Amino acid sequence: MPLTKFLRDLDRHLPLKLLQLPMMRSWLLLPIAVLLAGILSAQAAGDHTPLRSLKLSQLEQHLSRIDTELGQLARDSLRSGIGTVGFRSEDYPDPHHTEWIQIELESAAPIDQITLVPVVWRDTQTGFQADGFPVEFKLIVGTAQNPKGTIVASYSAEDHLLPRIAPVTASFPPVTATWIRVEATLLSPRAWDDRYLLQLAEIMIFSGSDNIALHRPVQVSSHGKGGSASRSIEALVDGQVPYQMDAAQGEKSIAFLKKITGIKDPELSIDLGEAYVLNRIHLHTLELTDSIPQGNEPGTGTPIHARFEGANQADFSDAVLLTEYRLDNMFQACPILMMRFPETRCRYIRMSILEPFKGTQSSWLGFAELEFFSKGRNVALGKTVESSFNTEGLSRSLSALTDGRNLYGNILPIRAWMNQLTRRHELETERPLIQQELALRYEGQKNNLRRISWLAAFLLFAGITAVMLQRINRQRAIAHTRERIAANLHDELGANLHAIGLLGDFAKKIVARKNAQNEWAELAEVVDEVRSLTEETGETARYCTNMLETKEIHKNVVGEMKRANARLLADLEHEATFPDEEKLHRLKPRNRIDLYLFYKECLTNILRHSGATHVSTQLTANDRDIRLSVTDNGHSLPGNEIPKSLCRRARMLGGSVSFEVPAGGGTQIILQISPRGSVRFIRS
Repeated sequence: MPLTKFLRDLDRHLPLKLLQLPMMRSWLLLPIAVLLAGILSAQAAGDHTPLRSLKLSQLEQHLSRIDTELGQLARDSLRSGIGTVGFRSEDYPDPHHTEWIQIELESAAPIDQITLVPVVWRDTQTGFQADGFPVEFKLIVGTAQNPKGTIVASYSAEDHLLPRIAPVTASFPPVTATWIRVEATLLSPRAWDDRYLLQLAEIMIFSGSDNIALHRPVQVSSHGKGGSASRSIEALVDGQVPYQMDAAQGEKSIAFLKKITGIKDPELSIDLGEAYVLNRIHLHTLELTDSIPQGNEPGTGTPIHARFEGANQADFSDAVLLTEYRLDNMFQACPILMMRFPETRCRYIRMSILEPFKGTQSSWLGFAELEFFSKGRNVALGKTVESSFNTEGLSRSLSALTDGRNLYGNILPIRAWMNQLTRRHELETERPLIQQELALRYEGQKNNLRRISWLAAFLLFAGITAVMLQRINRQRAIAHTRERIAANLHDELGANLHAIGLLGDFAKKIVARKNAQNEWAELAEVVDEVRSLTEETGETARYCTNMLETKEIHKNVVGEMKRANARLLADLEHEATFPDEEKLHRLKPRNRIDLYLFYKECLTNILRHSGATHVSTQLTANDRDIRLSVTDNGHSLPGNEIPKSLCRRARMLGGSVSFEVPAGGGTQIILQISPRGSVRFIRS
């Protein structure tokens, strides 16, 4: 809020119209400006950040939406046990080296998303982090006809991809490609020796919902030293990721597990209900127990060697081989075994266990879920699974194999799972920034509230002070009014009573002469004049008892002064000139009264003390000053001092009074008033 508008509001709303007083306005302006400057500076701080463009309510709503969405996204739970880690390139002492990975696809296919899964390591201080994930890199797709390829996504240090444990997902309009390349130009260090390298756990290439990079040939620019079965270029496309599929929704399901020691040629079969064109199988293996350490051996229940056949006849008389797998080492055991095979139409599927999992004491068969995909959809969901062995009395039902759930909830499509993990990372990165901004806003609100409280306290103090000052000013005004009343009673009533006395003396002289009838008529006029004077005196007395009434007297100040001349100077020679009569009529009422009373006091003093026989008056007025000159030919002032009553009157007018002695003798009283301060002309 601008300061001027704030002051205008204060003018309208503060009691006693505090800010309309010039002294109070200057007194209040500085502290109010300081307090408002603090509030406005707090609001303006940090306007360069994008979040500053949002209102507080928008930030709170955005944080609420983030929390709601996070509650619906898959959790980035990390898997335990053993498995392939991924691929590691040659390492360098500095980050500025180019490393690349290229994956050859089976055939030209439209692709619209590439997902890079980082290798995750545990930091005892900061928790899990990506290790060797590139800082700057490009994703290039191409065909045999386009050997240079097309860049579909690129990232730089300004994208702040690290730190993270979530995958990086690049989505783009569909592009037909037969190969993709990840080309890193700025590397990050691995944790244990700070050597720079390119390291990834998995690369997924999606055509719709199908990961067409699965088990495809891979080429790399370099290999890291000391390779092992857990780190190889094949690990980039084996489907293994460092996460458990931990969906945020759905009820958990206990995996199927059966001891098959002594069972010959165990088999599982599924009737899909109708024929589908299949091209992919996902086997969700048994979860390890959540105890520490784990109570199950790695790979418990997962067959070492198994074969999948498809058929359109229930007796499998027309069976064809879909795929076959063999786990050559413990690193190949993983939460989801993913297998692709040529598209095959079939209704019935049979899984033959050629070599079961052999524990330390018994052989076991178990899975959390069996998924068979046709055009990216799991067509085995909800279908009935049959076995070649007896499952009666088992607490773990075969129906768990196709219920679409695992130990954590619903099983998600791989692409949706990777997208949710990426989205969770984005939201969890944004959330603390919003929380920080909200904390700053709340702190700013507290500071502003504190400033406003101080401002309110200050204004309350100022209001109380103003009331006290107003009371003091009112007391001063009352004292000043009392002084004026006393002066008016002294001057006006004294002058009138003196005039009445003179008229009485004049009446006695007339009576003493006892002349003709016409002289008695003159006496009647004198008595009438006395009557008029007493009425005027009464009116003046009423005026003096209430100086704050709006009723005006002496409206025609020049006429009143002329009547005073005729009344008081009846026995003396007198003359008066008022060349600026119109100007004098424009004086404010109180100024006219004070000017009239000053003049009347001059005449009274002349009559009482001077013994003069001639009085001359001149009153001039212009925009610069008002000058009243009263001259008599009597005695000079006693002690050459101006009477105190005249000094008091001059002070009320805001003017100055002086005297001179004319060349022929007598006294000249001069009143000089400048029309500023308390004396004002009324605009015509």
